[in-house]
Amino acid sequence: MKAIQVVKPGKIDIIEKEMPRISKGNEVLIKVRLIGICGSDMHIYHGTSPVATYPRVIGHEMVGEIEEVGLDVKKLSVGDKVVMEPIEWCGECYACRNGRRNVCARLQVYGVHKDGACQEYIVLPEHIVHKVDSRLDWHEAVLVEPFTIGAQANWRGDVRKGDVVFIMGAGPIGLCALQVAKLKGAVCIISDLSDDKLAYAQSLGADYVLNPLRDTITSEVERITDGLGPNVTIDAVCTVKTFEQAVEITSAAGRVVVLGFSETPSAIAQLHITKKELTIAGSRLQSEKFHEVIDWINSGAIKADSFVTHRFPLEDIHRAIELIETHPNEVRKAVLVAE
Repeated sequence: MKAIQVVKPGKIDIIEKEMPRISKGNEVLIKVRLIGICGSDMHIYHGTSPVATYPRVIGHEMVGEIEEVGLDVKKLSVGDKVVMEPIEWCGECYACRNGRRNVCARLQVYGVHKDGACQEYIVLPEHIVHKVDSRLDWHEAVLVEPFTIGAQANWRGDVRKGDVVFIMGAGPIGLCALQVAKLKGAVCIISDLSDDKLAYAQSLGADYVLNPLRDTITSEVERITDGLGPNVTIDAVCTVKTFEQAVEITSAAGRVVVLGFSETPSAIAQLHITKKELTIAGSRLQSEKFHEVIDWINSGAIKADSFVTHRFPLEDIHRAIELIETHPNEVRKAVLVAE
């Protein structure tokens, strides 16, 4: 079967792999249908991921159909439409014991530390496979995992009804965080350098949109919030500058959520944090968010039907990467078709 492997930074190949087989009673064999291309996949390709290992079959945003189940599988059946929760955890460390398995001391992430979903078939343990409504379109179901990232960011920011939430970046994760924040009853401001992305964000419910190329972000956010600043700032741009700006503009008693993996230090004065008693929270992957997000997408509470803009067969991964890199403003979400 075909698979996409990042052999080393800068080199990605279509390889032939042996068809996986169920070897344990709790496993299921899944025919992969669609795989979303994520920013983290691009970082692995470019060698800028601080956590990936090589060579690696990438891919963690997957929807597929179960073709075979192990003898001990209880909740899933052949023919089920399913998505993968792309993490394995130990269940014993401090993080796991406190409901934070996404930062398990022995965390293994599919597509990062273990071979992922960019292949025609994959075998997974039942506990990380989640069923979605059979009536759900494949192009909506493939977005479950990205929306769990947005849900996690909202949870880490303790977003509440009536909060003003400022989301930096209208890329896929920023847009996912936006929809979850609106579900929670927040007033949402979102910024981006692309007017097309901002227009799409407005169609999803953004209350205010800002473009740093023409808007002075600090003064505009102050104007919108009557000088108080946003109660929650979610940095989905993940640069040194945006992190510093998030700390500066967030309101007293507010929360700043950081999703970036940059190892470059930021210059942040303690005064902003202490004077306003800010909470600075990292947000990585997700913990216990799949069932919630699946319910939202199944019910239509989250609008995911227009999110995917480009489709490529597995063999066209190089063309997909070129499009994402050369025309980023045209791509909301590109997916690979494994059929």
